[in-house]
Amino acid sequence: MMLHVPGVLSAEQVREMRAALDAADWVDGRETVGPQGAQVKHNRQLPELSPVGRELGKTVLAALSKNPLFFSAALPLRFVPPLFNRYEGGENYGLHIDGSVRSVPFTNAQLRTDLSCTLFLCEPEEYDGGDLEVVDTYGTHEVKLPAGDLILYPSSSLHRVHPVTRGARISSFFWLQSMVRDDQRRSMLFDLDQAIQKLRARLGDAEETVALTGHYHNLLRMWSEV
Repeated sequence: MMLHVPGVLSAEQVREMRAALDAADWVDGRETVGPQGAQVKHNRQLPELSPVGRELGKTVLAALSKNPLFFSAALPLRFVPPLFNRYEGGENYGLHIDGSVRSVPFTNAQLRTDLSCTLFLCEPEEYDGGDLEVVDTYGTHEVKLPAGDLILYPSSSLHRVHPVTRGARISSFFWLQSMVRDDQRRSMLFDLDQAIQKLRARLGDAEETVALTGHYHNLLRMWSEV
């Protein structure tokens, strides 16, 4: 399941984040990928242990913790702290699949990458190219979202970033392990939760919505790995 999550960051938060990123030191993006990814990755990013990146990442995760749509779709258990990248002057990232396991900096923990996230920090008109292309069982999807919006998609998907031919494309990217490993089950839970929310808005906590809410939580209890 791919999902567009609008308005994760406010316009003010985006401006503050961009000011901090414009003043930061960027490094070769190949530092955080294996030998296969290094062959097709051509961009820059903040160092993984960058103090600026760590503080900005906390802002991103705090915003996501207050976003009910994101929680409903992702059912997050653990995150890799957000990273930040920059593409310009023809830089791109060729077709690849994200690694299945990531280490969590400053800990001994590792997590399974169930879902990948890209949070856009530039408006689409600020740059040409730079579309995120995701290939899944339903075809090929090209994504270029407003600043502050996020795209969520399975980490098992083939994807790429097209060359940026004008301006700069700046974003945050990160991975998470979900409480529910299976994408199909997670999608079913998301659809059920969204239907319940619409019924509650129309009917309130009627007998039917309470019953469906019970089924949702029992399925989550059955499928979660918490």
